[in-house]
Amino acid sequence: MSKYSTLRECVQKSGKESSQLTFEEIQKIAGAPIDHSFLKYKKELAEYG
Repeated sequence: MSKYSTLRECVQKSGKESSQLTFEEIQKIAGAPIDHSFLKYKKELAEYG
């Protein structure tokens, strides 16, 4: 489980075709500060909805 799993689940469960979140909202959902690894996981989010 990555530190962005919670974010991935939130995006997947939203059922929306697209979402727009601020970095602060992302950090709150993920429960972790954004760092360089976020760029890798950000690319994978499209696969989850």
